[in-house]
Amino acid sequence: MRPLARVAPLDRILRPIHRWVWADGDRRVRKLLAFAEVESDGGRDILRAAEVTPDPLLRRLYLEHAIDELHHGDLFRQRGAALLRTRSTRVKTLFNGTPLPGGHGLDDLSVQDEPDHRLLAFLHVAEKAAAGRFTIYRDLVADDPQTRAIFEEILRDEVFHMNYTYTQLARVMPHSYRRQVWQARASRLSKRCLRVAAAIGSVMGAAILTLIYFALLPPFVWLAKRAEQREPPGWTPIARTRDDSPTSQY
Repeated sequence: MRPLARVAPLDRILRPIHRWVWADGDRRVRKLLAFAEVESDGGRDILRAAEVTPDPLLRRLYLEHAIDELHHGDLFRQRGAALLRTRSTRVKTLFNGTPLPGGHGLDDLSVQDEPDHRLLAFLHVAEKAAAGRFTIYRDLVADDPQTRAIFEEILRDEVFHMNYTYTQLARVMPHSYRRQVWQARASRLSKRCLRVAAAIGSVMGAAILTLIYFALLPPFVWLAKRAEQREPPGWTPIARTRDDSPTSQY
């Protein structure tokens, strides 16, 4: 059995940002609703894993895990909705992005195509990261006892998920379970890096397009205004010698 959840060094470094995110009521509601979606999606994926696994013990554990995740989604959704009802927040403000998209899930993992050992390794890494992050969140919402109680309840489940996945991985792959965990961690890290790179590319693209807009558009506007000044005002007279029919297309 692995020890209880520990906060990752990176999350410790980012604690001031976590505090800034959760200190604002609008961002708090947005995070809770985002957690609800992620937990519910993860529960459905794990339920699918329970359907396809040939291992009877894993089928039972996956099913219990899926029920927990779906319950977490309901808890987050209900608390987010309760906080939303107490605020006069506009949708535009509420659903703006935050620098720390929270929650955890299966990262678009194709559950039915993955063997149990890879799924267990990935779930262990994801649950361990979520448990450490929820530990921080629990401490940062001390001003909101109801939300803190939700994190307390979910954190206990996350620790159980983290431990059972590691134990079962050691049972299924007794000779290479540590390597499976490192591979899952590396895969998760690479996906995070790709997402960060995509976000940076999007920001840089928007900045470059904005720069091009303000750098190239003014000269074209100036040339258009100069050409307009050379045009005579009013209607352009047509010579009387023209005998074209006004109703003909030729």
